[in-house]
Amino acid sequence: MTEWTKQIEAEFEKAAQARANGNEGQARVCARRAAGIAIREYLTRRGTRPPSTSAYDLLNLIKDDPHLSPDLKLAADHLTLRVTEEFKLPVDADLVAEARMLCDELLK
Repeated sequence: MTEWTKQIEAEFEKAAQARANGNEGQARVCARRAAGIAIREYLTRRGTRPPSTSAYDLLNLIKDDPHLSPDLKLAADHLTLRVTEEFKLPVDADLVAEARMLCDELLK
């Protein structure tokens, strides 16, 4: 198992633990970090040096990637949404599941 694979899995484990503890905000943070690790690996494989270490910046970057399906772009978009004043997402989405799908697709 590669180092980045271990890092991604660790983030998803932390996300599951946060969700189990009722901390959805922390679960979202972990999901974003996992996606950021996958995006860095995806860009590196394509011969592009990741322009940032920020998962948020990288998610914004791949929203415009012409090689990605609309579903992946939507997942990246959801992962960059700001929460409302009630700390809820403005859309009905499971960011942990969307991040998992994004990671799986990018790293095929």
